[in-house]
Amino acid sequence: QVQLVESGGGLVQAGGSLRLSCAASGRTFTINDMGWFRQAPEKQRELVAQIGRGGRPNYAESVKGRFTISRDNAKNTVYLQMNSLKPEDTAVYYCNADYINNNGRSWGQGTQVTVSP
Repeated sequence: QVQLVESGGGLVQAGGSLRLSCAASGRTFTINDMGWFRQAPEKQRELVAQIGRGGRPNYAESVKGRFTISRDNAKNTVYLQMNSLKPEDTAVYYCNADYINNNGRSWGQGTQVTVSP
């Protein structure tokens, strides 16, 4: 199993920036993709961005051009740089790690991001 610990959430004004980090520990050699989902109150959890072990990113349309995902395989850490934040970006952000051979997914505990108007 893999354990994921997120950091970097907080309160920011619209137009501001935040950087989220997620560090993986445990059987990290079993991880394939890593990334971020988010869940706003009374809404379903949605994909924000994913990145493969080789570094190819995938973004939700709503964050393209504003968010950048990156990964440091040596540190088993994935980052989400969020710029030009909007109130609609307010949500709990969850880090995920997908295992190789489609053997499931692990989640972090979540970190709150709040963007004020």
